[in-house]
Amino acid sequence: MSAFSFEATSNTLATAQGSIHYHEAGEGPVLLMIHGSGPGVTGWANFQGNLEVFSEHFRCLIIDLPGYGKSDAVEGDPIGGCVVACLALLDGLNIDKAHLIGNSLGGIVGSHIAASSPDRVGSFVTIGGIGMNIFSPFPGEGLNLLTEFTENPSRERLIQWLHSMVFDPALVTEDMIETRYEQAIEPVTLATSRKLYSKASIGATAAFFRGEHTVQRIAHLASIKAPTLITWGRDDRVSPMDIALVPMRIIPNAELHIFPNCGHWAMIERKAEFENLVKNFLLR
Repeated sequence: MSAFSFEATSNTLATAQGSIHYHEAGEGPVLLMIHGSGPGVTGWANFQGNLEVFSEHFRCLIIDLPGYGKSDAVEGDPIGGCVVACLALLDGLNIDKAHLIGNSLGGIVGSHIAASSPDRVGSFVTIGGIGMNIFSPFPGEGLNLLTEFTENPSRERLIQWLHSMVFDPALVTEDMIETRYEQAIEPVTLATSRKLYSKASIGATAAFFRGEHTVQRIAHLASIKAPTLITWGRDDRVSPMDIALVPMRIIPNAELHIFPNCGHWAMIERKAEFENLVKNFLLR
């Protein structure tokens, strides 16, 4: 069995909010890797390809957020529940401080951790996720396809959504489709997706962040003290690139890197470049 296989790195932590599944590999400063959302997503699906490289320098923890993968679901606010789960994992492993990498939803979760618990975050890296639409509409193409899947799951709708996530459609393999679909229609996972991406949920989010409530989406970003690297795919059809402009401006110590020919999964689609960029940033 490979030292970086699913089985060899798999662990479970019991907490007051339920069990948290995570993967662990490597030694050194702690790097917590927080996955995004969407049909069939898990921490392993997002970050398995990056684990070997980052574990050369860091003690890597890849979390399954509540209701995803093998972690128990929790009631209430989905974002708040994810923040609690990440901090509970660090507490349960007696970790005082960690670097954070968050993809999409994981970036939003990581931004709230960095803002509310600054002493616990060394550096913060986000792959899309944080910010607000300036020129592009909300919800965009990828989110609309995600909503269509959660409302009426089918293999065809999953394929449409997966293609919206990438610049190069060749990355959407039959193995990815089958693995994602099997996980996506699992009842707990599907229920978790519907909390965020049903038509009612997306409509409520869009209405809330219009007008006087717009600032609430981004207000916490100004409180992030950690050095922050914002990464984005130039061709992201889920979270268009203009979303990055506000966090780049209001996070005090932030820098922005745009990957060309890249969709929503920079850590997969531009794997080597992403790993080199992030590794050098975290090791400064």
